[in-house]
Amino acid sequence: MLSWEYPPGAAGGMAAHVDGLSRAMASAGHDVVLFTRTNPSCAVDDTINGVRVVRADVDMPWLRADAEVARAASANHAFVGRSAWLGDWVPDVVHAHDWHVGWAAEVLATVFGVPLVTTLHGTERGRHGGHLPIGEPTDINAVEWWLAFRSSRVITSTRLMVREITGGFELDPDVVRRIPNGIDPSWWRVGARDESAEPGVRGADDASGDGAGTAANRPIVFTWGRVQYEKGFQVLARAMASLRARVPGILCVIAGRGSYLPELQSQIDLEGVSDIVQLPGFLPDDDLRAAIHRANCVVIPSLYEPFGLVALEALAANAALIVADTGGLAELVGGTGSALMFEPGNAEELADRIEQVLTEPETARAMQRRANELLDATYSWDAIASRTIDVYAEVAASPVNAR
Repeated sequence: MLSWEYPPGAAGGMAAHVDGLSRAMASAGHDVVLFTRTNPSCAVDDTINGVRVVRADVDMPWLRADAEVARAASANHAFVGRSAWLGDWVPDVVHAHDWHVGWAAEVLATVFGVPLVTTLHGTERGRHGGHLPIGEPTDINAVEWWLAFRSSRVITSTRLMVREITGGFELDPDVVRRIPNGIDPSWWRVGARDESAEPGVRGADDASGDGAGTAANRPIVFTWGRVQYEKGFQVLARAMASLRARVPGILCVIAGRGSYLPELQSQIDLEGVSDIVQLPGFLPDDDLRAAIHRANCVVIPSLYEPFGLVALEALAANAALIVADTGGLAELVGGTGSALMFEPGNAEELADRIEQVLTEPETARAMQRRANELLDATYSWDAIASRTIDVYAEVAASPVNAR
């Protein structure tokens, strides 16, 4: 496998996906080697939970920091170079995760004479609402298109993404397989409050995770993720302007970092809610889990979300969840009773849903019970790994078939 993102260098759901998938495959007896980027806190060659993780230094300082495509393409040379460390070990399949590693994955599949499988966790066209601005987005779309056509199979997580890939890349539908993302509920449930307890009664002494402190039992709305426009955090800020008069003492915490952070802060200031909306930045995993447990509800307000792993994580942490009715989020929880939904971008409807969760304890408890049933039945990593191995078996039967 090759992935630009892998813990602890996580910048989105892809890192968690690659980690969970590779660990489950190793646990099932498969031999997994993962190429990813170096991290100052990690060895460059190590075995983690049965997965051999080989890290490459991809820094190319002579390229502009904003030239993402050029930097990624140059960095792929470092991944290919790491293949010398494999010795006599030869893979049966090369599996790329998203476009950043596409060049190296294609070269390694060619060198080893094995099939290339690619998981597309999102598309650049989708991130821009179906339109491609001229410049880097167009370049990234071209790389995604090329990588999809060079792959024997393309895996993606939702029916929405299947349509994006087959339509946007004019790809044969028989090449695309839909396999949802998975999750380890046991980790997220550690320290979770009892679902039979009153949802409005939580220790909220430090909801932000940054030590700022808040009054005990203060109603807390929490969300997190990469701070980009399409994540819709600005919609939540507008909702908070309405809620401050409707839910006394309400507090909102938006955790994460990203390029949209300055604009988000400006929106919070314009809405006059800077006193009740906190931006603590990135939270380490343990702090994130604790913050979700302390919250009275979790909101995923995305305008675009190809899958929505954060929603699974929130459900696993026993959160009362509210999500935008869009993309993968709608497929994930729509009709399951595990979450309330609202129209994407509709701040007033979001405010109504938040008020409902905070004032109707039985609604919150019923959602939590349905969430546990959904996770246990559908989204375990063992099940996801088994389905992915089935895709490998398809292409291994004819190693150079679609490439």
